[in-house]
Amino acid sequence: MVAADRVVALANPDSAPIKRLIQDSKDDGRAIDVTCGRRTRAVIITDSEHVILSAIQTETIANRLDNSADDMEMDPEEEL
Repeated sequence: MVAADRVVALANPDSAPIKRLIQDSKDDGRAIDVTCGRRTRAVIITDSEHVILSAIQTETIANRLDNSADDMEMDPEEEL
């Protein structure tokens, strides 16, 4: 799990700049690999400059972040 408010960017791992970012973060110890041996399909960059490698599609993560932002906007006094 990643705190939605800490996510700065969500990227596709196929471009050369993102590949360099992944390698640099691995060298610095800032990479978190949560792919469980599967192919990396999304790269999450946090405000603490950690790089999280995920096996979930970029679009799926973006949708989940949008849904969590909608949940946060709910009125706290509103009953479910």
